Amino acid sequence: MTKASPHVPAGFGNLADFEGFENVEDFEEHGSGPPPERRPGERTRPGGLPVDRPPADRLSADPPPADRLPARLPLPVGRTEPVLDVVVPVFNEERDLEPSVRRLHAHLRETFPYPFRITVADNASTDATPLIAARLAADLPEATWIRLDEKGRGRALRTAWSDSDAPVLAYLDVDLSTELNALLPLVAPLISGHSDIAIGSRLARGSRVTRGPRREIISRCYNLLLRSALAVGFSDAQCGFKAIRRDVATRLLPLVEDSGWFFDTELLVIAERAGLRIHEVPVDWVDDPDSRVDLVSTAVADLRGIARIGRALARGTLPTARLGRAFENPPRASLTAQLLRFGTVGALSTIGYVLLYAVLCPVTGPQAANVWALLVCTVANTAANRRLTFGLRGRGGALRHQAKGLAVLGLGLALTSGSLAALHHWSHAPGRPAEIVVLVTANLAATLLRFLLLRTWVFTTAARHDDTGGGAR
Repeated sequence: MTKASPHVPAGFGNLADFEGFENVEDFEEHGSGPPPERRPGERTRPGGLPVDRPPADRLSADPPPADRLPARLPLPVGRTEPVLDVVVPVFNEERDLEPSVRRLHAHLRETFPYPFRITVADNASTDATPLIAARLAADLPEATWIRLDEKGRGRALRTAWSDSDAPVLAYLDVDLSTELNALLPLVAPLISGHSDIAIGSRLARGSRVTRGPRREIISRCYNLLLRSALAVGFSDAQCGFKAIRRDVATRLLPLVEDSGWFFDTELLVIAERAGLRIHEVPVDWVDDPDSRVDLVSTAVADLRGIARIGRALARGTLPTARLGRAFENPPRASLTAQLLRFGTVGALSTIGYVLLYAVLCPVTGPQAANVWALLVCTVANTAANRRLTFGLRGRGGALRHQAKGLAVLGLGLALTSGSLAALHHWSHAPGRPAEIVVLVTANLAATLLRFLLLRTWVFTTAARHDDTGGGAR
């Protein structure tokens, strides 16, 4: 039932003024009178009154402060202001918007134990979506809405989250593909102070997913690409079901460049590299058969985003080291975990060394091939251990670490070259398999001592790095 109310989209009059028009464009062309002035993205409440603008300590486009995030604390009980702000980004969703928002509102009313708000973020819809959003905001006391002049899910989320005063911010897709029973488990770790970000995962153990093979393959390939290219630890980057603490969003949003579908992925990659805790919730998810997402253009944009983030991480231009939490007693990586990662890196380095030696030996001879193969693999080994084993990222100290790593190369070079010389002394014409066996054995013999040198001499800054809360997650 359409109800006249002055609570309407930006630049429009009363809802009654829309009668006889099918969409916003028709009204803009034929509507009477100049529209009232209103800032793009400004929230309104029933009665046409704008939501109070947030104070200066809320989200902004200014660079984040240099001090680190304080330790997480649980939110106090008894708040009268909304604890959770659930954003529903929409574009031309006149069919699904009202039933979905009313269903979400009823679910939160029945199950969520804190005050909440639902924000419909309309990004430049041209159908009746803004009229419906206005009616919902007039009918439901916990609902509000904003209207943007440009499309983009990331742009809608950035605007809505930046303007919100709720300590926990969330969003979900308007089709409600994710079962709403997962909403409270999603935000509970943020309310309790356990985690910084929470994501719904369709790929985690315990999730139940119903979708076609095409979207299943695309989703799994995308997340596999993320793991391979950016070494991420989270399992599902693009499930439309996420939440974040507002103090974390304050620091991360100014660093996220994308305003479209890659927004989620970029936010998560930056958060993970900063050592922030990401909580995953297995979800029940049913594919929307009427989804209008352009998979080809979205995939191309995602690939460009992955390449851009990869370059920024390789160059150390993302200031992730100053985003993490400050802890009095930060958790330290266990020796066992470091040994496992070191062993994995060492095994891959050994394989690379053997392949390089086999390729170079016919051209340069055994000794020169050994030196070059060892040099290349040592540089790669030092870089991999720096990042994966000891949790150091960015450019700080990288050249010093490589120089010390090359010094450790002397140990491996002495052992391998000495072993190779001894082999040729005792056997004037040893076969290639014998050379490789001797070299691999010598490399393995130096592994333990190399690890000790890396831990106690090369990467001694890792301990200090951990003390500031900047270690890897």
